[in-house]
Amino acid sequence: MPTLPASLPVLTVMAVTPLAGALLLWLVPPLRRLHARAVGLVFSLAVLALGLWALSAFDLAQASTVQLTDTHSWIPAIGASWALGVNGLGLSMVLLGAFVTPLVLLASWGEVPADRQGLFTGLVLTLEFFVVVIFSARDLLLFYLCFEAMLIPVYFLIGCFGGQNRQRAALKFLLYSLAGGLIMLIGVIAVSLHSAKNGVPSFLIDSVAANLHVSTSAGHWIFLTFFIAFAIKAPLVPVHTWLPDTAEQATPGTSVLLIGILDKIGTFGMITLVLPIFPEASRWAAPVILVLAVVSIIYGGLAAIAQDNLYRLISYTSVSHFGFMVLGIFIGSQIALVGAMFYMVAHGVSIAAMFLLSGWLSRRGGTQDMREYVGMQRVTPVLAGLWLVSGLASIALPGLSGFVPEYLVLMGTWTVSGPLALFAVLGVVIAALYVLMPYQRVFTGAPGKGKEDLADLNGRERGVMVPLVAAMLV
Repeated sequence: MPTLPASLPVLTVMAVTPLAGALLLWLVPPLRRLHARAVGLVFSLAVLALGLWALSAFDLAQASTVQLTDTHSWIPAIGASWALGVNGLGLSMVLLGAFVTPLVLLASWGEVPADRQGLFTGLVLTLEFFVVVIFSARDLLLFYLCFEAMLIPVYFLIGCFGGQNRQRAALKFLLYSLAGGLIMLIGVIAVSLHSAKNGVPSFLIDSVAANLHVSTSAGHWIFLTFFIAFAIKAPLVPVHTWLPDTAEQATPGTSVLLIGILDKIGTFGMITLVLPIFPEASRWAAPVILVLAVVSIIYGGLAAIAQDNLYRLISYTSVSHFGFMVLGIFIGSQIALVGAMFYMVAHGVSIAAMFLLSGWLSRRGGTQDMREYVGMQRVTPVLAGLWLVSGLASIALPGLSGFVPEYLVLMGTWTVSGPLALFAVLGVVIAALYVLMPYQRVFTGAPGKGKEDLADLNGRERGVMVPLVAAMLV
């Protein structure tokens, strides 16, 4: 693969490309009506190609260093900049978004009515723009503005294309997210004022981390403004309740983007903003956060076992998984922190497969209720096998994507706190139940009445699953 020209702002180009596709669909009605799917695939695959090109220029030996930077003064009076750059984690999340987006567009081919495909595709491409910018933003104000603005396409993806109660779910998602964002705005303003250099405010994250001078108590309060916003996004118990309602009503493709990609902004923000800017406050709050993380692990798993709705089941498993990520971030172990970073990517792959497969099954059977299915392994063997593989990846079966990150989090936690590690291991046991029990209910036994003739995955759907399964193995 050719190397990048030194002057090419690859991250900016990656961000602008999907936005250009969305604008093209909006400005050219014939394309929007007749060729929206093709346009969406072309632009999303272009983003993926640019991402791979950026990976070739990224020095993996210096993965902790911010690279591929592109900085331009934006609002000089307040010190705001268009500043992009990625370290290893940021590049991984940008690549995950670029990898998943075209798969979502392919998977949603029969999910969205043809006359509304243009709107759906345009919103997905707009969302991809925000994904690239948020995970590569090096300016705190830029990060915050995109953190809030991304709610707009997500709200419409839920409210326009979801289930019967989609508007209520979209509103609940919006209110929770806006509340967290408004709290964080207080912190953004406070940080910029207290980290001014030579009297000039600065929003550059590196500058903020180096020049923030506040009292211990003020630092604790500002820390909380960021942490609450990221805990809602993560989602961490007890501010998780928007997630099951949203997942139940949203289309599977929307849930993949929301839970598989966008919710990682919460854990990403904890790692790239909270820990470096508020190291003392992070240690101060860690005992309470770690308890909440373990509660999320166990509660999310038990709640998943109790579900009859496929989509709610998967959403509660994600609450448990995010508990592992937060545990790895705040336990104070470098091994666990690396595990949490790997977990963010591994979860994005497995949860994408589980939501898409469950969506295809629900569309064929006409319901998300697991009680309406039995014996589907005999009717849809490919779907059943792939669902099991995806579920096993999500519960960290050795050889699949979830094993290494979960092992690292548990090993790192054990070196710091044996009791917390033991409680987290209990979550691993519960995880086996919330995957294997639904599989037994839905896929084993004799086929139920009225479900004997359901079609197995077609060629397009199998094609979507091939790269996801490959990612779980790699």
